[in-house]
Amino acid sequence: MIERTLVLVKPDGVKRALIGEILKRFETKGLKIVGLKMFWADNDFAKKHYTEDITKRRGEHIRNFLIDFITEGPVVAICLEGVEAVENVRKIVGPTEPKAALPGTIRGDFTHVSYSYTDQQKKAVRNLIHASANKEEANEEVALWFSPDELYNYKIAHEEHIF
Repeated sequence: MIERTLVLVKPDGVKRALIGEILKRFETKGLKIVGLKMFWADNDFAKKHYTEDITKRRGEHIRNFLIDFITEGPVVAICLEGVEAVENVRKIVGPTEPKAALPGTIRGDFTHVSYSYTDQQKKAVRNLIHASANKEEANEEVALWFSPDELYNYKIAHEEHIF
């Protein structure tokens, strides 16, 4: 099944100049970039991304940490397309908690902090990247971050071999 999913290079990834390396990981895997832009979210937009559902699951303080973090600098929003893109992207990215991410994943290669450390610091985990958790979330997030005219259909060389 061909899917689309959202990836955000968060402010820490932008500040560390890892945008190209992160994009390379997805392109090398054969995923197609169908949308790409730099965006600096304000609080209102961040609250649409980090919805009240996060408060129910993880607590209001975590939601506030995430909102503060994603608004502290520009992010790069990427819409990727490919076979079971959501699951494949999640594997490339690695677990949300960097210390649990294996080498070879984006978080495993470029981050190492833990939930306990960031809780002690009273801030969000600096984990470089956001990736949609499931197909439903991917559809909602792509629609939030991209208008239809910002998403493109075109062929890439991988499609002959993968699709």
